[in-house]
Amino acid sequence: MEDSYIIKGGKKIQGDVYLSGAKNVALKMIIASLLFEEKVILDNIPQINDVKELIHLVNQLGAKTIFIEKNKLEVDPRGLKLNKVDFLHASKIRVSFMLFAPLLYKFGSCYIPNPGGCRIGARPIDRIVEGMKSLGVDVVYNSETGYYYAKLTKKPSGIYKFSKQTHTGTELLIMLSIFSDSEVILENCALEPEIDDLINFLNQSGAKIEKNERTIKIVGVKKLKFNQPYSIITDRNEAVTFVCLGLGTGGWINLKNINPFYLDYFINKLKQIGVSVEKNSQGLLFKSEKKLTATNIETMPHPGFMTDWQPNWAVLMTQAEGISTITERVFENRFSYVEELKKLGAKINFIEFTPSNPFDYYYFNYEERKKYSQKIEIIGPTKLHGGVLNIVDLRAGASLAIAALIANGESIINQVSILERGYENFIEKVKKIGGEIKKV
Repeated sequence: MEDSYIIKGGKKIQGDVYLSGAKNVALKMIIASLLFEEKVILDNIPQINDVKELIHLVNQLGAKTIFIEKNKLEVDPRGLKLNKVDFLHASKIRVSFMLFAPLLYKFGSCYIPNPGGCRIGARPIDRIVEGMKSLGVDVVYNSETGYYYAKLTKKPSGIYKFSKQTHTGTELLIMLSIFSDSEVILENCALEPEIDDLINFLNQSGAKIEKNERTIKIVGVKKLKFNQPYSIITDRNEAVTFVCLGLGTGGWINLKNINPFYLDYFINKLKQIGVSVEKNSQGLLFKSEKKLTATNIETMPHPGFMTDWQPNWAVLMTQAEGISTITERVFENRFSYVEELKKLGAKINFIEFTPSNPFDYYYFNYEERKKYSQKIEIIGPTKLHGGVLNIVDLRAGASLAIAALIANGESIINQVSILERGYENFIEKVKKIGGEIKKV
């Protein structure tokens, strides 16, 4: 199986980039489509590995899911026949945990294994399970089998406040509350644009969901009705990857199809380091006519600096003047790329750091007995050189690819199927803007 890239870096990367549909929307929309009693058509769905894995899993459960055009997906949930999710396939993809919603409504009970996906830290599963229980779902975990068993004894109702914001938890509890007999109120919800897109899709289909800052109210409806194909938003994580790639090589990138609002915090940080961002009739143009300057960031849920952006930002900071720092507040194992970047000559060090109140400061479940490495410094500018790199998680994989394209000489990147879990036509898009890359 081909699972490596050969990259010859050192070239200026610049040009127009057409972004694909957002991975973190596509996956949730496919699962939400299983709440319907008829066919649903979703548009702008990227043909990436994670989507293909989910389609395979959903089809195993009895639904019929197929691409009827390149990025147009038809989901027919009427054939669902199994309430137990296959452990092997579910272990590959974290979003499988959200299958609780459609399977509970279809069968009244279901078995879902612990979620898979990238190992970037402990997921806040306890917050999600606590939320399900508070709305009336019985949930029991069997540590011997690795499965959660859930039973819907009554339709969800009540109020639940998340102790800390969770993207997946917010979306799952919204889906669970769609068919409530009364109303459900969720407090301290996540604010990501991907959640807004899910809400728009469900409301277009007859749901009654109101969002007021971090509070979401769901008034139950009898059923959802498909009206017209729904086109999902483009991927802001892909946008950041290509912008950092272009700027890191001294080039420019024009994003053809992105809402600037989705990148607001990122754009503000770019302006601080000397990047010009111009909105024009052709898209959103990112360029820099002077040297980049160092800056400090800390990751936070939207509207802050996304945790998914920081590996790409770290690569860009290797080309900035001065010492930059990155503090990771969302996940406790997001710096897997550091040792790999050092192979290319990057000057990155971990910094001892303990906030005054780590339980409140971090968005993951902080434990006093554990040792955490949550802050790095990056010294730049550094001339990167080629090397052999290994990918261990999706966003780190993208950062290694752009580092190799910035570096002088040839690099080999292994386990690229992990990167391709979230990036559609990555090789073709890189080639179109001047990069030299091939898969072997």
